[in-house]
Amino acid sequence: MSDGSLLRLEGVHTHIGEYHILQGVDLAVPRGALTVLLGRNGAGKSTTLRTIMGLWQASRGRTTFAGREITSASTPEIARAGIAFVPEDMGIFSGLTVQENLRLAAIAGRFDSARLDWIFGLFPALKRFWLRPGGLLSGGQKQMLAIARAIVEPRQLLLIDEPTKGLAPAIVDNLAQAFEDLKARDTTILLVEQNFHFVRGLGEHVAVMDDGRIVHTGAMAALSADEALQARLLGLHAGAVH
Repeated sequence: MSDGSLLRLEGVHTHIGEYHILQGVDLAVPRGALTVLLGRNGAGKSTTLRTIMGLWQASRGRTTFAGREITSASTPEIARAGIAFVPEDMGIFSGLTVQENLRLAAIAGRFDSARLDWIFGLFPALKRFWLRPGGLLSGGQKQMLAIARAIVEPRQLLLIDEPTKGLAPAIVDNLAQAFEDLKARDTTILLVEQNFHFVRGLGEHVAVMDDGRIVHTGAMAALSADEALQARLLGLHAGAVH
């Protein structure tokens, strides 16, 4: 796209039953960068990701990806276009091993050995527990597996919903390093997160949602440096880290 955005939402509305969740979302996600979507619970962040992925159908507005309109595309079509989604509930198969979970996400069930080695470099625990059922992994290991499923094939855009929720600090640090590695490989990431401390040094761009609309966009560095703006947009007070 001419403005450098890989993904763009313009005036997107989403209804879920009788509820009007997204109320005219305008959002640009720059190519090759990590954009963070912040906001309180119920602001519409997860619905935004699900609408992009076609899991909820927009009732109005337009979504374009890599110059192609995907507003009415099906979820499989959107996935084939190069978008992967890691939901908040991780979406792994508890009764299948790590290997089987990844094989289901690979094209025709075949692994690219170099890419698999790279994933093991990001998440060594997955190699260690290769034959362990997904349901027996720890919370952090399940999150690693969910992200690995999304990147086992090259993707242009990753949509990731609250990956640090409930995880130990050491696992959170591991995820941060993995996201940095993905950015270095020109993967664009749209990350929904509540943990401002985690994302303030990770994202280049930030958007803040409230009541189904984007109420702020800008550079993450500017928001990180402005405690008054944090307080107004996120309810954070001086010295807060979450």
